[in-house]
Amino acid sequence: MTPPDPDAVTLVRDPTVHACVTGSRAFGPAAEDGDTDRRGVFLAPTPLFWRFTKPPTHVEGPAEEQFSWEPERFRELALRADPQVLECLRSPLVEHADATGRELLALRGAFLSRLAYDSFTGYALSRRRGLEADVRAHGAPRWKHAMHLLRLLAAARDLLRTGTLTVEVGDAREPLLAVKRGEVPWAEVEARMAWPAAECERALSRTPLPAAPDRRRVEDFLVRARRASALGAR
Repeated sequence: MTPPDPDAVTLVRDPTVHACVTGSRAFGPAAEDGDTDRRGVFLAPTPLFWRFTKPPTHVEGPAEEQFSWEPERFRELALRADPQVLECLRSPLVEHADATGRELLALRGAFLSRLAYDSFTGYALSRRRGLEADVRAHGAPRWKHAMHLLRLLAAARDLLRTGTLTVEVGDAREPLLAVKRGEVPWAEVEARMAWPAAECERALSRTPLPAAPDRRRVEDFLVRARRASALGAR
């Protein structure tokens, strides 16, 4: 990982409004020695946007497996129903949330829409092609990626059915870990992928999700946060 700019690190350390653990530790099928993926949102001080050089849209680090977004970029991705960004708003492992962060978390429903079908299934299709390439090249997929694809498809299916994104895998933990360990034949994994993928398509026709996200609520939040920063409230 490229060492982050010291100024960017300061942005992550000082004005972070929301920080959480994602990945396997949040989903449930983590190994004891696995990585800890951390994601967050930092609110760059409004005066920085008055300069020729704008603050970064995202920052890697400073810790291993840590990645943070500035709200403009986070908002853009979340409104497009990016799976990884939406999951940050539903992680059960919140490490920090100030008043602005709690308001962001309360907005998570405003980001959800039927766009999730294209976003989640498109991301899953890309992952599936990568797994198939691994099988052709090496005779087996990267099993950890296969496990995450199964989890993603199940999350997409349940989101379309219920209108709520659920991160934890619950009773599916052990079957997913068996896939991660390579104990399930690839042909069976392929069959497991087909069912939730088909269910996603059926769920789309009767999903409670709105056709589009609530952009106005999200914009109002961003304007209030920027104004408070400009006035020195943060």
